[in-house]
Amino acid sequence: MKSELPSAEEYASERARFSALGVVDLQAVQQEVVEDYENQVALDINNDCMRLSVFEGEYRWHFHPDTDELFLVMAGELHIEFEGGTEATLREWQCMVVPAGTVHRTRAVGRTVNVTFEKQGAETVFVDPLPNDPSNR
Repeated sequence: MKSELPSAEEYASERARFSALGVVDLQAVQQEVVEDYENQVALDINNDCMRLSVFEGEYRWHFHPDTDELFLVMAGELHIEFEGGTEATLREWQCMVVPAGTVHRTRAVGRTVNVTFEKQGAETVFVDPLPNDPSNR
């Protein structure tokens, strides 16, 4: 994974790569990604956005205080770990909503491609490390 993940400010300030009324080939866009981590706003819709995330490894523990996130896995396997030790596993074409305020992190098994729907400019609060996270040892 890239050693540099985006800061909360960079994440919130990102603007859509594509504009309305254009056809977007998400398969082609994800094939362009050569880094171990790429998360980009593909499209805006109303006050929300659709992000395309291609990555390997795990993301940081965090939460979004004012937006739910809908994760839809297009390729690979995505684990969403929650504070307290529970975990959900999403495989291709499976999805789930993580409610606003829920502390979580995502972990890809191999190269994973997913789309995420959330509010534009979503605030992210990082909570690394969690005191009882076994990966801290």
